[in-house]
Amino acid sequence: MARPREITDERMLTAAGVVISRLGPAFTLADVAGQARVSVGTLMQRFGSKHGLLVAMTKTAIASLRRDMRAAVADADDPVAAQINALVTPYATLDDPGTAANNLAQLAVDLADEELRELMAEFYAAMEAELGPLLSRAVAAGALPGAPPVPVAARILTAIADGTAIHWSARPSGGLCDRIRADLDAVLAGWCRPPTDD
Repeated sequence: MARPREITDERMLTAAGVVISRLGPAFTLADVAGQARVSVGTLMQRFGSKHGLLVAMTKTAIASLRRDMRAAVADADDPVAAQINALVTPYATLDDPGTAANNLAQLAVDLADEELRELMAEFYAAMEAELGPLLSRAVAAGALPGAPPVPVAARILTAIADGTAIHWSARPSGGLCDRIRADLDAVLAGWCRPPTDD
């Protein structure tokens, strides 16, 4: 019978997230190993390379995204507010200008890699998929009479949240989560009004 691993993947992936938030894409496996209190050899054995570590991080982030967005709206009564809560959740850990800038710098590097870019597309697709039922519920309740079709609305709201995070990281003022809430609220307030003929 195999012994359980004393050093979990989660421990090393969490360490990698901390290091990327601090150093951005210039991080090394030695930086991650130091944060996780493991040897570089352990990281290499588990993930194979820096690229393999980033792939594992992104796959884990997709699973976490689904779980965290669902948890954020589990007790929500207001279907419109639920959408804002769901979309703010993925950005909560970036509510610091340096952290946001370093993570976005890593994102730029990831987008240049075909495998990581495909995983990022899966991440955003998952975000839109989680938002879809919330939007459908709000539309069915008559709360968003001016909203575009649900798939379009989900894409727009996801893009606003992500675009706001990029904009805020360059020009931080106040908190990131507060800014995302305000920007989403501005759009959703318009969708709460029935469309006009002119």
